[in-house]
Amino acid sequence: MTGTVGDFLVERLYQWGVRRIFGYPGDGINGVFGALSRAKGKIEFIQARHEEMAAFMACAHAKFTGELGVCIATSGPGASHLLTGLYDARMDHMPVLAIVGQQARAALGGHYQQELDLLSMFKDVSGAFVQQASTPSQVRHLLDRAVRTAIGERRVTTVILPNDLQDLPYQQPAHAHGTVHSGIGYSKPKVVPYDSDLRRAAEVLNAGRKVAILVGAGALQATDEVIAIADTLGAGVAKALLGKAAMPDDLPWVTGAIGLLGTEPSYQLMSECDTLLMIGSGFPYSEFLPKEGQARAVQIDLQADMLSLRYPMEVNLVGDAAETLRALLPLLESKTDRRWRKKVEGWRARWDKTLAKRAQVKADPINPQRVVYELSPRLPDNSIVTSDSGSCANWFARDLQIRRGMHCSLSGGLACMGAAVPYAIAAKFAHPQRAVIALVGDGAMQMNNLAELITVAKYWQQWENPQWICAVFNNEDLNQVTWEQRVMEGDPKFEASQTIPDVPYHLFAISIGLQGIFVDREDDVAAAWERALSADRPVLIEFKTDPNVPPLPPHIKLEQAKKFAGTLLKGDPDQAGVIVQTAKQVLSSVLPGKK
Repeated sequence: MTGTVGDFLVERLYQWGVRRIFGYPGDGINGVFGALSRAKGKIEFIQARHEEMAAFMACAHAKFTGELGVCIATSGPGASHLLTGLYDARMDHMPVLAIVGQQARAALGGHYQQELDLLSMFKDVSGAFVQQASTPSQVRHLLDRAVRTAIGERRVTTVILPNDLQDLPYQQPAHAHGTVHSGIGYSKPKVVPYDSDLRRAAEVLNAGRKVAILVGAGALQATDEVIAIADTLGAGVAKALLGKAAMPDDLPWVTGAIGLLGTEPSYQLMSECDTLLMIGSGFPYSEFLPKEGQARAVQIDLQADMLSLRYPMEVNLVGDAAETLRALLPLLESKTDRRWRKKVEGWRARWDKTLAKRAQVKADPINPQRVVYELSPRLPDNSIVTSDSGSCANWFARDLQIRRGMHCSLSGGLACMGAAVPYAIAAKFAHPQRAVIALVGDGAMQMNNLAELITVAKYWQQWENPQWICAVFNNEDLNQVTWEQRVMEGDPKFEASQTIPDVPYHLFAISIGLQGIFVDREDDVAAAWERALSADRPVLIEFKTDPNVPPLPPHIKLEQAKKFAGTLLKGDPDQAGVIVQTAKQVLSSVLPGKK
């Protein structure tokens, strides 16, 4: 190959199957951008408004395609801006490669402008592999190892390129001592436990009378296998948030999300089970799992360091979820006693009625649950839904009903604000024919998502299907933290930290050529979704929602009730609304027809 180091890098990425890179330019990475230009579209470059957003997009690309996500940034602040999005990928076990520029080799160590110690800075987030190139021939094996490590170990990796190196003529490594001659290519292995370990797992599961299954992101490609296992065992299935799309919600024994944002039937499932099967999940909150000693347990995960971490497992299986479940199924005995399954289905049926009543409770001006409740039945087949962190994630977790073929995700392990819109942008580039919907709080919109609407305006006419919707929950409050202060700390809302400006988000969308819709009446919510889904361009819907509708946990502990009561005794600035809406939400689940 002839050309520069930058040319070689782009061609090598193409050989590895990379077809899209997210990023932002700068003089520290100009040599690679010149090569991207000369490659004439072999690899598409998507220009984000900020490097952090580009890293989120790379993470989302990996989530929604299963492929390597790639982001690129210049030296100094460009590189440091990537970190939050890269940590999102690291925490959610996504294969992402970051390519970053650095100052010229002769200047390193000289306190040069934009010279940061990038090797040290990226060492934690890219602990699996981070290296800085020093010669042209070195770039080949650095890139090959970075890509193979990222996709093989589902980790974040980083390659650092000094700016003067990028424009040098590329040289293949010499056939000599002290050189490395790497190659491309990776084939995913079939990872299945030994038969003896599968039999041990089957013994535990066959002995159980009340089996609960918890699925996470590792089960996203194992839907059919989980259904077969659950039907054989007569089990109920709960879902960690990253595994929300692993099981369709139209199955009556799927209890929905688990945890603080979870459902009552998932809480009951874990509280009463005698056997637990956890599949591909690192769900962190052990208090929502069975009490230690209550249940015998089996876990399946590709990563050994995630096994027996949240609950002491009797059998730990390292393996791919689908392959392991297929090998396990013939060893399981079909349970003829279906009383447990019927009980789980009863919990789920009652919960569906509770959700419907809660969503219909009148609020001032809009009940945020109503927003997602009305969206669910209107979602086109194969839609992709993203959610930001904050109180909107509660309604995403509980009220959004997923059907087979849909995708959905959010920032899971990092739980970072600001991921929903870049996730939705990456999803649309990966699947331009699908409808994509982002659910975002006003805090995240103001933090960084508002600017990324400009990215949508820049690119949307390239998309095969214009259905791209950003739904903003405008309640002028950093709502999740406000409720955490009330319930976890016993403190009234601290207006200085929690109240945020009222911004006309829909008008901003209109100003940049998108469609904007403003909704402040509950009776208009359904029609707004229908209007947005039939629009000829991307849409921002601004829902004016009530911040005093409580994101009730599936089980209210005595300590939480005491702290909430203490909050009201101290005097909350929104006390009247909080009392009214909390009473309405609690009563909606016990009084038929109460609104």
